[in-house]
Amino acid sequence: MFLLQALDQTIKKLKNQTANIITLMNLSLGGFAIIAVLHGQLNFSLLLIFLAALADRFDGMVARKFSIESELGKELDSMCDIISFGVAPALLLYQGILIEFGAPGTFVTVLYIGCGAFRLARFNISENNGYFTGVPITVAGCVATFSYLAIPYFHPAFFFFLMIVLSLLMVSPVKLRKV
Repeated sequence: MFLLQALDQTIKKLKNQTANIITLMNLSLGGFAIIAVLHGQLNFSLLLIFLAALADRFDGMVARKFSIESELGKELDSMCDIISFGVAPALLLYQGILIEFGAPGTFVTVLYIGCGAFRLARFNISENNGYFTGVPITVAGCVATFSYLAIPYFHPAFFFFLMIVLSLLMVSPVKLRKV
């Protein structure tokens, strides 16, 4: 009897943390993507960032489905997103092409990460009114990540300016409907 109650309590606790576990999977995939970049495995990093985007998409869906949304989950999601869609894509493009620009390439990489962090902080203190203010970091991160595939086809300056545009769009006052 005691074991059944303990097992039931454990299952309830796990269910209540399901969304956070998926969010931490997002973080893990982003962290592994960064490590892959450091080891020169840029294509593998791209795959890991894509998988992190899937995890990010599902954590919110799970939280809403099980009615387990929380302030902790919202904050945790932002902390994970800065890694998976801020740092990882920025380093991927830095190692892939922006390194050719020297200090300006480094500056644009750090600018993107800083604007992403600002965007997430602003989101966390804003009211949920059905709109995003500025392009979400997940969108910017996915655009930056998938642009890596276009490196052989575009001039390096394209990626330099793309990172600037994505940075500014994240902190812009543009309103986008949540989907």
